[in-house]
Amino acid sequence: MTIHVAPGTVVLYSDVACGWATLALHRFYAARREAGLEEDVRVDHRLFLLEDVNAFPLPKAFVDGEIPVFAELAPDFGWQRWQRPDADWPVTSLLANEAVHAAKTQGPAASEELDLALRRAFFAESRTVSMLHEVLAVAEACPGVDAAALREALDDGRARGRMMRDYRSHRDAVQGSPHFFLADGSDVHNPGIEKHLEDDVPVVDRDDPDAMARLVRRAAAA
Repeated sequence: MTIHVAPGTVVLYSDVACGWATLALHRFYAARREAGLEEDVRVDHRLFLLEDVNAFPLPKAFVDGEIPVFAELAPDFGWQRWQRPDADWPVTSLLANEAVHAAKTQGPAASEELDLALRRAFFAESRTVSMLHEVLAVAEACPGVDAAALREALDDGRARGRMMRDYRSHRDAVQGSPHFFLADGSDVHNPGIEKHLEDDVPVVDRDDPDAMARLVRRAAAA
């Protein structure tokens, strides 16, 4: 099924609990800000649910092993290994992803803000973003998000069905998290990064931080 991308947007298939997507977005927003295109190029967040693709809970040991790699690539994000008891570890990201999609009804800026805040809550603050009260607390700290409206949307589940239908429809077209799709028909998975695994730890073979600046410019031109 064709992935429609509206002018002035990039469609991003990702998972809130994906470190590579979080790194990509951190760089995307920085490149967009530097280019002065914050109002011209927006992110249309779509779900690529890793726990469903992999058919196992979010793996703590694997994520902890990735953190030093991300910290080296983007030290200003504040990455840290999980600081709370193992029992507090969020084994699912489904609710957090649903919240991002529910926030889309408030506009792309609200969705972007909540998505990044949830990623920072998980990867930099060790917060259990699988729990409703924690997701809502993150939302309440986002100036551009109406947390009360978000609570209503999560209570009645209005975003879940639409989010999952899109995920099921496009899962086979998505290479992984993150995968960007542009209005000019182009797409790129994990821009600028080439890597491999050694003993379940990612090793970066090539990192091109300027790849994101090129993607932002191409999205704006499209």
